[in-house]
Amino acid sequence: MSSRKLTRSIVVGVAAIAIGAGSYGVVSATTGSSPSTASSGSPTANSGSGGGLGSNARTGPEPGGSAGTVSGTSASGFTLTTAAGQKVTITDTSSTTYENGTSPASASAVTTGQRVLVLGTDDSTTITATQVIVNPPASASTASQVIAFQKGTSGSTKTVGQIPADYTQGQGTIATGTVADKATEASLTAYPGGVVDRVVELSNGDYEVHNIGVNWPHHVFLNHDFKVIGAGD
Repeated sequence: MSSRKLTRSIVVGVAAIAIGAGSYGVVSATTGSSPSTASSGSPTANSGSGGGLGSNARTGPEPGGSAGTVSGTSASGFTLTTAAGQKVTITDTSSTTYENGTSPASASAVTTGQRVLVLGTDDSTTITATQVIVNPPASASTASQVIAFQKGTSGSTKTVGQIPADYTQGQGTIATGTVADKATEASLTAYPGGVVDRVVELSNGDYEVHNIGVNWPHHVFLNHDFKVIGAGD
């Protein structure tokens, strides 16, 4: 699992994209409307892949995560609400680990109103947590670009940063373990608001992180060093 040092480096990398992304060959953003599969109802494991950039490599629950504010607790875990208003159910296990900022913590650190970042196995809007980070570092400036999910509302065709030129729908291999955790944390730090339901490793060594529960971005791209380089529908 990644350390807080990783998260700080992610924030720096994302800021570089937001402020001086020319070094990544940033494409001009094109904004418009196109039908989003997420607009037909509640998000599911393969929903929200409009705009032609989607990959349906997921075949069942896969490593992912989410970030938001704790909205309630229970004996089995807690619920969180993302910045985009998505409700997510978090289930604890005996092997779930906790951090409060950069320090080890226990489940008691999770209280209503706390900001959390959760990594684990995602099944639609339910996550079985492997790690819960309370009070993670604040999200980068790109967070404001997230478009919340609204039923019946089209997504955006906007692209930012660098989308791998040879990326095609359905390519890549599902990532697991530390690789998936690092990619998920990087994506959620840059673009909080949705639920990461899979991470795909591409043939060139980059990663594609897939979001549900938002109308944009559904796809966040990272390089092999887990720095966010682009995002799109």
